[in-house]
Amino acid sequence: MSVREKFDVELKELQGKLLEIGNFAEKALTQSIIALENQDLELALEIIDNDANANLMYEEINDFAILLIARQQPVAIDLRRIIVAIKIATNIERIADFAVNIAKSTIRIGSEPLVKPIVHIKEMHKITLEMLRLSLESFNDEDIVKAKKLAEMDDKVDDLYGETIRDLMQINMQKPEYLPQILQLSFICRYLERSADHITNIAESILYLVKGRQYDLN
Repeated sequence: MSVREKFDVELKELQGKLLEIGNFAEKALTQSIIALENQDLELALEIIDNDANANLMYEEINDFAILLIARQQPVAIDLRRIIVAIKIATNIERIADFAVNIAKSTIRIGSEPLVKPIVHIKEMHKITLEMLRLSLESFNDEDIVKAKKLAEMDDKVDDLYGETIRDLMQINMQKPEYLPQILQLSFICRYLERSADHITNIAESILYLVKGRQYDLN
């Protein structure tokens, strides 16, 4: 196997590690909304306990990427590919953190009946998951069309975020005794909105990888 072939294999391995942490974040985010909807405090605690795995995967990606740079001394495009992989891993790790934050808010809400159906929250969650999957596909394929689509999807999450916060504030005026829960639901909306922002950051990194220049999609 030539040096170049070995390097290509290692780049594929790096992509595989990114997919692994991406799948972990996707599962954690999915479980966090299931825990909220069912007010399943045991599941919420499990999400919190599992967060250390995301941190370990993130550190492994960083270490692997640094070793690649040190050993292979990659040319410009390959160096960009490695740097972008580190940036993507950072954003995905933050999304996993937001899943933990949602789980913590679920625990703070406890068994108190929800003040409203979480229809908009579930829709925000659905779009965010689609964005996460599409961002990883876009990176693997170096597909800027898919990357640009992520910004449009982020706008939909932003709209749902604004609408849901307005609804919650209206409920607070009518039922001020539910303020603690309303605050936690507001935080959850914010965590989903920030997750979508981080995925938009991934899209910007992909555009940098392919085009060699910085873009601002937020």
